[in-house]
Amino acid sequence: MSRIAIIGAGAWGTALAMVVGRRGNHEVRLWAFEKDVCAGIESSRVNHLFLPGFTIPPTVRASNDLRDALAGAEIVVSVMPSHHCRRVFEHMAQWLLPHMLFVSAAKGIENDTLLRMSEVIQEVVERFCGFAPRVGAISGPSFAVEVAKGDPAALTIASADAALASVVQRDFSDPNFRIYLNDDLIGVELGGALKNVIAIAAGVCHGLELGHNTVAALITRGLAEIARLAAACGAKPQTMSGLAGMGDLVLTCTGGLSRNRSVGVALGQGQPLQQIITGMHGMVAEGVLTTNAAVGLAKKHSVEMPITEQMYAILHDGKPARDAIRTLMMRPGKAEDRF
Repeated sequence: MSRIAIIGAGAWGTALAMVVGRRGNHEVRLWAFEKDVCAGIESSRVNHLFLPGFTIPPTVRASNDLRDALAGAEIVVSVMPSHHCRRVFEHMAQWLLPHMLFVSAAKGIENDTLLRMSEVIQEVVERFCGFAPRVGAISGPSFAVEVAKGDPAALTIASADAALASVVQRDFSDPNFRIYLNDDLIGVELGGALKNVIAIAAGVCHGLELGHNTVAALITRGLAEIARLAAACGAKPQTMSGLAGMGDLVLTCTGGLSRNRSVGVALGQGQPLQQIITGMHGMVAEGVLTTNAAVGLAKKHSVEMPITEQMYAILHDGKPARDAIRTLMMRPGKAEDRF
């Protein structure tokens, strides 16, 4: 049995708590920022705000107290939105211990520093706790609702620490939730983060009522962009053809449950970005902020990312979506194999 602290009770954090909780042999504490989420889970076993309609196993205890959630934890899973990661870990630092295994399940890049989430965790823990944390990242094609239902899903746990990855594979796997091992932490994290930018673009195409040809081209060339940047950052090229690359990209670009794709659909239909975000009622579409970080990383590494650049122009400069598509289609001809 492991004692697992899941920090962040949004839809994905709650679904992960259900995965490890339904095994019955783990003690799981789910930290929620919102007191009403904790109260709802404790009284009705349902996260009515972020994952309504699913019963959370009795082995999962909700808490609004970080000290309580972390007490005795062997595995700490970070599932808060990427822009909250640093602040929450700085607050948690006083209760973090060297024996803990840290797993990032958030898919984003810190805007100001351009650091991946595992790098943020490492930086904060080393600075405030005085030890080097053992860190990994779990990613792959995984809508929270389908995981909560128990539909079969496959993800990957990436870490340079083989022992950490093996523990997570053992403790999180069940007949409906299959975990693969991967040692490419850079590639897995960047694949999970950058696909959200392309997913917004795919939603824009749907909102404009463009066809399957357009979306197929977008996904293919979007993957080329992700692979270019990931390789420049030190990732392995083969990671982009795996679960955290192509797998997650296809799901998020085509699935109706994708928040990032939904943001793009609304943009394509002409809704202003701020109105779209307000209408999400606290839900987070990571791709909106990741677009900024992706452009920054691309400039830092001198990598060409035309789709990402046009998404930035749509999201932050108010460029009409059809004009952005025209810009992409009128670019000088290239050889396809020159990623």
